[in-house]
Amino acid sequence: MNETYYLGTYWGARKELAGECAVRTGTLLSMLPTVDPSFARWFQQGKSRTDALRRSIEPNVQDLERLISRGKDRVIEDLGFRFRGWNGVLDERDASSFDVTCGGRSVRVSNFWLFDLPIQGANAGRVLTGDVLASLMRVTATSWEPDWGVAMSHSHRDMVEPRRVPKSPYVGWVTYLARHRGTVPPLPSPVRVESVEDKGTLIVLTPERFTVSNPEHVSLAEQVRELLDRAGLLKPLAV
Repeated sequence: MNETYYLGTYWGARKELAGECAVRTGTLLSMLPTVDPSFARWFQQGKSRTDALRRSIEPNVQDLERLISRGKDRVIEDLGFRFRGWNGVLDERDASSFDVTCGGRSVRVSNFWLFDLPIQGANAGRVLTGDVLASLMRVTATSWEPDWGVAMSHSHRDMVEPRRVPKSPYVGWVTYLARHRGTVPPLPSPVRVESVEDKGTLIVLTPERFTVSNPEHVSLAEQVRELLDRAGLLKPLAV
């Protein structure tokens, strides 16, 4: 069975209005087509796929503000906004979607932007590479300024979860750590380390697809995790 992958970025309590979330969303949506053609169009959820395809999401701040405002929790003010999108690819195995919570300032909710990535098909063949996921992480981190982010398989996440300190960063195929966490130490080959403007650091374990069926990949991820933890970069996210 093929491994399934996601890319998520996470940050603590941050009070933002719908308009501020709209600016960040618009910035990200406008950059996504440069990452991969399958990220060029997005649609709201609908009663059916046909209905959803009539409800496009455009990187227009005013339209986005109205969309995001509809996702506000009407009972608890400080939970922020929740909304989702889908890229319109009819083959579920080759489709992508996103889920976001922003503007939350409560310990009861985490702020995040999450991409569910394609599993199998032409889009998956392009997207599930170290270079494309690094680009996707870069534009997401630039837009949302998260505390940390990771692109990894669900199988790898489940493998490491029992040893993970709650709310601490995962170390996966591609990892992002905000600058305030500290300086990334020297890491073993073939790991690639890149700066993301002045905001943080991108760590790519391998250029080829990371799989839990490859013991060298799993060993490398654990080695890098230990080095980052030793350097104090994997402390739990403060909310």
